Amino acid sequence: MINYKTNENWLGDISHLAKSWTMVRISRAVLGIGVYALLVCIVLEEMNWVQYIQMNTSVFSLLGVILSIFLVFRTNTAYDRWWEGRKQWGALVNHCRNFAIYVDTMFPKKDREVRHYFARHISNFCYALVEHLRAGTQLDKLIFLSDADRAEYETKGHIPNHIALQIFDRVAAGHRNGEINEGDYINIKAQHQALLDILGACERIKKTPIPFSYSVYLKIFISAYALLLPFALINTFHYSSIPLVMFIFFALLGVELLGEEIEDPFGLDCNDLPTGDIAHTIRNNIFEILEDRSSLGKTRTLEMYEKVF
Repeated sequence: MINYKTNENWLGDISHLAKSWTMVRISRAVLGIGVYALLVCIVLEEMNWVQYIQMNTSVFSLLGVILSIFLVFRTNTAYDRWWEGRKQWGALVNHCRNFAIYVDTMFPKKDREVRHYFARHISNFCYALVEHLRAGTQLDKLIFLSDADRAEYETKGHIPNHIALQIFDRVAAGHRNGEINEGDYINIKAQHQALLDILGACERIKKTPIPFSYSVYLKIFISAYALLLPFALINTFHYSSIPLVMFIFFALLGVELLGEEIEDPFGLDCNDLPTGDIAHTIRNNIFEILEDRSSLGKTRTLEMYEKVF
């Protein structure tokens, strides 16, 4: 995710468009529609057919309003998914900290093995969730894995779910043997349930994209609108209709690609949520509560994103 200060360097922010991956995609399409508009103008002007083109521009104004409504809905839906993902990861930070604080109060500092168990598994739940929402969990991303753990995880299809099971198994065992009283058990069980709720909510966002028919229809609508637009403008603007068509297409396509960019917020695009960095923060907080930051060893490098916006 790009961190910036709003309204601090307005022109500087605009200058980044030159290196924008999204801008590259838009530029290709805009140049293509520009060439198409140029050919339309050349043919109609040179053949003196402009006088026979009598398209009512008010129709295109009405279609533009309808298209704008579709684009607003598309962008709002995509942003809602992005913001919902951010809220879920914010809740994950809070619940992991709460879980660690409960463990800290229930198990004395001399129980280092138990405290390390929870610190390791809570952290690994977050790391596994990061990768699960991308291309699948990579065991190399998890921390303090023994050979037995690695062999066990390699047989599992849903590693975050299995780690959550391991966490609760230890909580239930502590309740059975008297390490955790009834009140604390109820409280920590609620925190564990919250972790699973967040997992399910993130999976819902990941696995339920914008309906395909809606996305395709919008692309067809934008393309048809842009292809017909030169015929509506040429009678009034002649060759000046070429840059007008290009600019209008740039605006419409840019909004559509913006929605595509943010509708899946868990990847490695630069506008996606920094879930890997959030997981690092959770790990640092958890170990600080249950052990010591020095036990973390070398700090991980923050993630690099695949594309510039």
